[in-house]
Amino acid sequence: MKDYEHVVVWLDYFNKTLSKKMGRRVSREKSIFDPSLKELEDAAKAAGFEPTETNDQVRFPRRPYVRSGYIVLSKGESKTKIISTIAGKLVSRRAKQNK
Repeated sequence: MKDYEHVVVWLDYFNKTLSKKMGRRVSREKSIFDPSLKELEDAAKAAGFEPTETNDQVRFPRRPYVRSGYIVLSKGESKTKIISTIAGKLVSRRAKQNK
């Protein structure tokens, strides 16, 4: 049964190597190369969201041959705004890490 109170955010939404057709949901400027589940979880917490569930053994439907992962967040805003906010945090954290 569908859960309307939570949002599932997949790692593949932020993967710079994927095309939008393959599942990337943000622009290339707001995406990073090969994000990890730990990075996604930390970025979500930095953006003010609290992940209720994580899973790293699942496969994104557009790429069933590669293991991916997701986090589940409580729905407070639209999914697009949530993804955009997390993408900004991911990019800034990765930029700080590379310096």
